[in-house]
This record gives sequence, structure tokens and C-alpha cells, in this order.
Amino acid sequence: MILVTGATGTVGREVVKELTIRGERVRGLTRDPGKAGFLRQHGVEIAAGDLSRPETLDLALKGCDRVFLLGPSDARQTELETNVIEAAKRAGVRQIAKLSVYGADERSPVAYCRFHAQVEQRLAESGIAHTNLRPNYFMQNMFNYANSISQQGAFYAPLGEGRISMVDVRDIAAVAAAVLTERGHEGKTYEVTGPEALSFGEAAQILSRVLGRKVEYVDIQPEQARSSLLGMGVPGWLVEAILAMMSEYKQGRGARVSDIVQKVGKRQPRTFEQFTREFADRLAGVHEEVAVA
Repeated sequence: MILVTGATGTVGREVVKELTIRGERVRGLTRDPGKAGFLRQHGVEIAAGDLSRPETLDLALKGCDRVFLLGPSDARQTELETNVIEAAKRAGVRQIAKLSVYGADERSPVAYCRFHAQVEQRLAESGIAHTNLRPNYFMQNMFNYANSISQQGAFYAPLGEGRISMVDVRDIAAVAAAVLTERGHEGKTYEVTGPEALSFGEAAQILSRVLGRKVEYVDIQPEQARSSLLGMGVPGWLVEAILAMMSEYKQGRGARVSDIVQKVGKRQPRTFEQFTREFADRLAGVHEEVAVA
């Protein structure tokens, strides 16, 4: 049995799909079982639990031998994910695949990169066989720009000409499923990227071509992005972390391309153009759903 934390989120849903396709028994952890219809549709067992309440994790982990560890974007992320690791030790879990982040490093200027590095260290000290997955910027994050693309024919970010090897979350899930169902991945850290590094200007050109109308990328100042994010209700610590990561990308630190999707996930990673063609309506604002990174 594999416990998937964050099972109803953007990545967790795709991991659930990949594991069920492989015939694995899956249990999805959720704080609100009433909102877990997706899991029921895929025949997934549902466990109510909260990473901030360790006592709920013991029951959720009963009978599980593997865990996909995905914590929320939270200022307490190190504590919350460590709670899962400690509960996994108590439950006798033999393997954990942790969703980390591109650039995870305790010296990083990006808060959540530091948090993930701290959890990776806790995992290394746990004695449980584990694999760290460090995906780059999700292609699905582009859904957050659908409204401005639809209404203004433009999207905005403080990225300059920095290139990013964006990755489709479905390809991340393929890697995660392989790690959890095959031998030989223990003790490894995989940087998971798409097949190419694009600037947002180049992404705008692809969007224009696919959507059949002009779409522009507008480079803005960090102060403008900060004001917009705060206005959307994003917590202050996370706003600063996002801006710090954007600065890293702007300086060219997001352009590395790996072959992990091919080697481990056993598939060709989706290009941004393939992603854009598949989700053209949604990117054009025809649907109002918004992805959560």
C-alpha cells in the first residue's frame, strides 16, 4: 500500500493516476474527505489526516510500506513534513519518495528551497530508504496567467530573459511512480525538468502561434509583482520566496535540462508547445480553473 500525501493537489492527483494505472494499492491523505471525489473515482482508499496533527498520521499510515511525501506551501513546511517522516518510522514504512524543489539548498535565498533541503536532511537521517525529486517550474503554473492572456493578450512576471526548463506535472508523476514501484532509486536525488529551456518571451511566441492571436510577455519590476501577489492574498513569506525564485530564474539558474523523465519515467517529456496545444482552451481563459503549484 502506498500513501500519497497531497493526493488531491496538482501533482498528487497525477501521482495517484500513475500508481493506479500500474495496479498499485493507493491510499490518499486529505484533510477533507468530502472533497476527495477524484480519489473515489480512481478506486483510491481515503484517509483523513492533517500533517500538523501527528496522531492522525499514524492511522493513515497503518499498513503502508511506501509513501509519496508532498507537503503544503507553508512556513512550517519542515515541521509538517518531518511529522510524516517520524510517523513513517513508527509505521515501519520502507520507502519514501519526496517531492522536493529545483534548487533545494539550505543556503538558498529562496525560503521554500531551504525548507525542502531541511526535509531532505531529516529524511537522510531517518534511516528510511528514500529518493528526492526536485522538479523545476510546472507548466501547469501557466494556467495562473489565463485570465490576463484572455483579457489583455499578455502575461506578466519579473523574469527578464531568464530561461526555465519547465516540466509538465504528469511527467513528474511518471518519475515518482517509477521510483515507488521499481528498485534502484534509493538514496538518489533526481532533478526533473522538461526537454528544453525557454524564456517567457519564447513561451509567449508559442502561445501566440497555438492560440492564433498575439500574446505578449511583459517583464515587470519585482515591486509590481509583489503588490499583485499580496493583493491576491498570497502570504507575505511566500511572496518573498516567489520573488527570490524569480530572481534566481532571471539570472539563468533555472535553465538546466535533465534526462530524468526519459531515463526514470520511461517517456519523452512533453514540450511546452505540446502542453499548450493540449490545454489551448484553458490557457485562453475558456475555463476558469486555476492550478495550484
